[in-house]
Amino acid sequence: MAIVWACPSSVDAYAAAGRGVEVPPASCPTCTAVMSPWSGYWRFVREAGRCHHLFVARGRCGTCECTHALIPAFCVRNRLDAAETIGAVIGAVAEGRSGVRPAAKLLEVPYTTARGWVRSFARNAGRLATSFAALCVELGQDVAVTADRSARGALAAIDAAWEVASGLPGWLELGRWRFCSTVCGGSLIALNTNSPYLVVGRRRFMPPVP
Repeated sequence: MAIVWACPSSVDAYAAAGRGVEVPPASCPTCTAVMSPWSGYWRFVREAGRCHHLFVARGRCGTCECTHALIPAFCVRNRLDAAETIGAVIGAVAEGRSGVRPAAKLLEVPYTTARGWVRSFARNAGRLATSFAALCVELGQDVAVTADRSARGALAAIDAAWEVASGLPGWLELGRWRFCSTVCGGSLIALNTNSPYLVVGRRRFMPPVP
């Protein structure tokens, strides 16, 4: 299983650290015990048209003996591009500020790749709109839940949840799309049925699966 952690570092700084990258202790999602470092693997992340080769650490639980990848928040599972790049295209298209092709050109990504992100986000829009609205409520914020289950509605729910979460310690510096990657476990545009969740300290805020 992959755990996405709230990494505030730039992609450049993270990649430059190589195997020496500092990853905070993580709790095992299976039994909640604190895991120990357990090697890792290398992967690529593309940002601003340039690919970075970076090390992804793994953790091992001494209690249940499971191992988990500890992915920085700028990564999106099974995608080459950084969360901010993917989010920028999705945001521009969902808000009606740009078409897919101009947004892709501006961010130096292939048009077909960007089109795939937008389509995946649209397919998940209903779930995301409901789940992020529920996350807002779980965090103690009243939100107006509408019947808008479009990409624009999902983006509005994400913005509302981000506004609440940014007032909590350690989240503001991440930015909206790293926040999304973290609470969705890096699967914002994946065919995934899990609800977004947010960890504050040792407490997990988990809305029901819609």
